[in-house]
Amino acid sequence: MSEDVVLAQVSDKVATLTFNRPDKLNALNDELVAESIARLTEWSRDPEIGAVVVTGTGRAFCAGGDVSMMARPDRPQTLEGNIDRLRQMQELSWLLYNMPKVTIAAVNGFAMGAGLGVCLSCDLRIASDQAKFGAAYAKVGFGGDFGTTWLLTHYAGAPKAKELLFLGEALDASKAHALGLVNRIIPAADLMAHVSEVASTIAHGPLTSFRYMKANVHFAASTDFRTLLDREAETHSRCGMTDDHKEGVRAFMEKRQPEFTGK
Repeated sequence: MSEDVVLAQVSDKVATLTFNRPDKLNALNDELVAESIARLTEWSRDPEIGAVVVTGTGRAFCAGGDVSMMARPDRPQTLEGNIDRLRQMQELSWLLYNMPKVTIAAVNGFAMGAGLGVCLSCDLRIASDQAKFGAAYAKVGFGGDFGTTWLLTHYAGAPKAKELLFLGEALDASKAHALGLVNRIIPAADLMAHVSEVASTIAHGPLTSFRYMKANVHFAASTDFRTLLDREAETHSRCGMTDDHKEGVRAFMEKRQPEFTGK
């Protein structure tokens, strides 16, 4: 398996995964997805990593599935084979959404189709002012994958999700921001510097607290208020047992910035 389709770097508790097929606008193929899943699985379990950044090389974050692969003779020839293959590939979105680390999409360019799903699977989306977003499935007669349908519905609402899926129209960064699909818009030249700053702040923060914040926000989308209150009683108390909580209290009393260790 070539390492060139994905670039992986770890520096100062921040892991960065870069899709690296710029000639294909970083379109997803089997190799890129498998390598990405392997890296993210490793990082999700690494206590020395506090944040994960995902981005792309060149003009695109990810332009979706590689259309040139869709007619290859070595693809599974049965419905069941295709379902199994796609379910495995979609672990990429699930890992970004569910891993106990904060994940950040640095959207440098096009995020289309499956690339939109991967982008929306991250906890935060910081976009270049040159970024474009769209659900391009209708253009090739597909229905939606990599979580795009669920994520668009939760973030933008069902009526807008249907519009984006049916019409396949691209959104610029400002429109995506207005819909709540993007957290911040940054000038293209400053994107990675800004993302690095945000990622570093998170990676050096109270990581146990972030873990439970992420899990509780996800849980809130599918449970009732009383159940979440009970859950918060448990996770809040767990966070209160950490060294970072004790340091935070000391720093507050001493009127200084806390120095968290992630423990």
